[in-house]
Amino acid sequence: MGRALAKGLVAADLCKPADLAAYDPVAAAAQAFVDLLPGATRCSDNRSVVAAADVTFLAVKPQCLDEVMAELQQAPPSDRLFVSILAGIPLARLCQGLRTERVVRVMPNTPSLIGQGAAGYAVGPGTTREDAELVGRLLGAVGTAVELAESQLDAVTGLSGSGPAYVYTVIDALSDGGVRMGLPRATATALAAQTVLGAAQMVLETGDHPGVLKDRVTSPGGTTIAGIQVLERQGLRSALIDAVEAATLRSQQLGAQQAESPSLVSKH
Repeated sequence: MGRALAKGLVAADLCKPADLAAYDPVAAAAQAFVDLLPGATRCSDNRSVVAAADVTFLAVKPQCLDEVMAELQQAPPSDRLFVSILAGIPLARLCQGLRTERVVRVMPNTPSLIGQGAAGYAVGPGTTREDAELVGRLLGAVGTAVELAESQLDAVTGLSGSGPAYVYTVIDALSDGGVRMGLPRATATALAAQTVLGAAQMVLETGDHPGVLKDRVTSPGGTTIAGIQVLERQGLRSALIDAVEAATLRSQQLGAQQAESPSLVSKH
């Protein structure tokens, strides 16, 4: 995800590769970063990244956070802006461990890897309005970003964070339907994926309510209303609503566990 964000920033002309610095304890991953963005700096540790950057993205696994924070505490406190894409780590814990309240917490999703992400972000108490606007522009380089209250990020996790998996399931099922009715698998999958992509673009570009767009496809007594009747009878709409709710509640549980977890980082 860190490489995807960096690539998007360069593609959007928000920075040049030479403006970027990164560290990864896995040598192959660190090399992949500079190979993707020739001119970027490969740092020898996390402290060097923070020292070199005006904005530092924390793109590590949640279980690695305490180790990273412990390393950063060996350097003087930084007044630089931190942006965390760690799932489930609350702002309070991030601010404590990073020794700054100039922190933004982000919930991105995997389509950011191809510049089509959907992210929500919440700002810490030490951020400025300029910080928030900057993060919005940076995240906008790889998709859509919306500023929210931190309490709403769990709903973002349930909707757009987990949402790609729901859509992949829908595409897979549509493809199965095409195969069931005689289409080759590759053809069925390509048509299903393009149908979902095209329908999503119609929602975004027209600004019309999905229900209005649905009605434009649905002729009286036609094929589409016959299919929709089956979807309603089988509870597709309710199942998707319940999926978002379940994922949101699970995100809340995980966040509470993270907030209660003992940290290896000193409070001082």
